[in-house]
Amino acid sequence: MSETPKTLQYRFDGPEDAPVLILAPSLGTTWHMWDRQIPELVEQWRVFRFDLPGHGGAPAHPAGSVTELAARLLATLDEAGVDRFGYAGCSLGGAIGAELALRHPQRVASLALIAASPRFGTADEFRQRGVIVRSNGLDPIARTSPERWFTTGFAAAQPAITDWAVQMVRTTDPGCYIAACEALAAFDVRAELGAIGVPTLVLVGSEDQVTGPAEARTLVAGIPDARLAVVPGASHLAPVEQPAAVTDLLVRHFSSVWQAPQDTGRHAIPAPPVKPVLSAPPAGPVAEIAPAAHQPEAAVRPDRYDTGLKVRREVLGDAHVDDALATADDFSGEFQEFITRYAWGEIWARPGLDRRMRSSVTLTALVAGGHLDEMVFHTRAALRNGLTADEIREVLLQTAVYCGVPAANAAFKVAQRVIREETTPQE
Repeated sequence: MSETPKTLQYRFDGPEDAPVLILAPSLGTTWHMWDRQIPELVEQWRVFRFDLPGHGGAPAHPAGSVTELAARLLATLDEAGVDRFGYAGCSLGGAIGAELALRHPQRVASLALIAASPRFGTADEFRQRGVIVRSNGLDPIARTSPERWFTTGFAAAQPAITDWAVQMVRTTDPGCYIAACEALAAFDVRAELGAIGVPTLVLVGSEDQVTGPAEARTLVAGIPDARLAVVPGASHLAPVEQPAAVTDLLVRHFSSVWQAPQDTGRHAIPAPPVKPVLSAPPAGPVAEIAPAAHQPEAAVRPDRYDTGLKVRREVLGDAHVDDALATADDFSGEFQEFITRYAWGEIWARPGLDRRMRSSVTLTALVAGGHLDEMVFHTRAALRNGLTADEIREVLLQTAVYCGVPAANAAFKVAQRVIREETTPQE
């Protein structure tokens, strides 16, 4: 077996002796989302753009975490001879930038986080998107991308750009897209924002419904040296929808802080033109930063409980686990601790079987025992663990032979309903 490449597909634009500025894409896009920024940026910088795995014709070697994507990017930069750089990233690209600033601060001279968040929605949302893609391909996601990325007026007035966006997603490798969804599902740096020590511009479109101004203000409240820029008339892909305003803000930010002396003061950003709105640094917190999800008494619990809670959330989803824990009382609380520690922390966490196999075994056992209530959420878990509807059908057919036709018949009815709910795209 060949080893998964540790580098990314990339290109340079601009003079070879200029400082390097990285422009990072969002999920489902390619480096071409930055095309309209290039002419002005190359006047001062050597611009480095890259494609995510399986995007834009890049090799389809999935990366399932933001940490892994950041590591591949650093390996690519090392190979290209780039040490220190400025970094601007959109959405998932912003998550990679935050990861670099936290884990490799000596490499990042300055940072711009565009349409970004310390935590993107919920893990359940992204794992559900992965189920949709695994079951239906990328076409449903591609067709609805313009609604998430652009304002209604822009999408209607720019049909060529809208079509380009749809085709860009449609030609992405599904496995790499699903892996990127897993990366966003697991990304959460809310508790670490204060450790980002580089000058940071947080830029957001005023109409962004994916990661909007509220998420941007959370970043600004948590990062010590951060300023907020709100671009009117822009949604999630602000660099595409309002290229001139975004370019101007990037030039002003990176020009004012590029290779600035290391000190504890703030680096002022000159006031921009009227069109983009750049805020003054907040006098106090402008958004409450939610703490990372954990049990208050986790510090005194055995490690297996913490491991089990993490695995349980990843397999069954936050909503299901939150509901189970919220309804626990003096009578059932110890049982919830028991299954979290032993079922999830001991058994599901063992490395001997992958989660696809464990889901198959679990479904079989539930059919044999007639536990139809648990079939509901474990069918959903099986889909999120990577089993397809066809594979679940094969598991249930196998149970018909060894567990009995009546038991399998009842299980088919439950699984059919859950699979239909989970794999039908939301229009």
